[in-house]
Amino acid sequence: MTDSKYTRQTVTGIHTWVPGKLFSLRVTRDPAFRFQAGQFARVGLPAADEPDAPPTIWRAYSMVSAPHEDWLEFYSIVVPEGLFSPRLARLQPGDALYIEKNPFGFLTIDRFAPGGDLWLLATGTGLSAYLSMLRDPATWQAFRRIILVHGVRTASELAYRDEIQQWHKQPAYASYFQQDPLKLLYLPIATREALPGAPQERLTTLIADGRLEQLAGASLDPQQSKIMLCGNPAMLSDARKLLAERGFAPGRRGIPGNLAVENYW
Repeated sequence: MTDSKYTRQTVTGIHTWVPGKLFSLRVTRDPAFRFQAGQFARVGLPAADEPDAPPTIWRAYSMVSAPHEDWLEFYSIVVPEGLFSPRLARLQPGDALYIEKNPFGFLTIDRFAPGGDLWLLATGTGLSAYLSMLRDPATWQAFRRIILVHGVRTASELAYRDEIQQWHKQPAYASYFQQDPLKLLYLPIATREALPGAPQERLTTLIADGRLEQLAGASLDPQQSKIMLCGNPAMLSDARKLLAERGFAPGRRGIPGNLAVENYW
């Protein structure tokens, strides 16, 4: 390979969540590729009319897979007029995908001091980084409770929902739930469809009016809570303002904060 910045990997599987809209892609992983849960990779494809040429189109995707797993998994929305995601969705097992050798990003649990409650708030494919974290034992060991909130439009967009809801039965997670049945609370929220036990509302509205805390049975206390935000820019902007008023702020100058934000757009 002439370019040392990336490796050529092979697609091993595609999972379609919503046809023509949401999908996951699994590829081989170079043994030298190391990352922290929550980081993202730059993923590349060649120009559309030169399938065998070096990659020239690159996009950032958070890893869904955990750092210890020997594959890489990415979760994506299809942007109909986009240059990249429609082609990514059409890849088949055996096709090539290029991955830059170095990961990026700072949405990682080492942004926070251990202990207290970890709130993982996501919209859409912003869920990706949190799945990597929750597949990593270090996350479960670092915090007292974990509250995962996934905001979508309709129930069909709740990718990975079945997996998350079955974690308490899986050997890798069972010990955490034995110690505390409420170790992980999963709150799926849809804005355009009523879900059992969940308000049909935007995530930011639920923060503002206190209903998110009621649903979680926990308070957004800046002394005890650490919050991650990952999703579309409008949600991030509104949520940051609401949480700043409550005393949440990113860390600075080596001092751990209680808020971390990733723009997933």
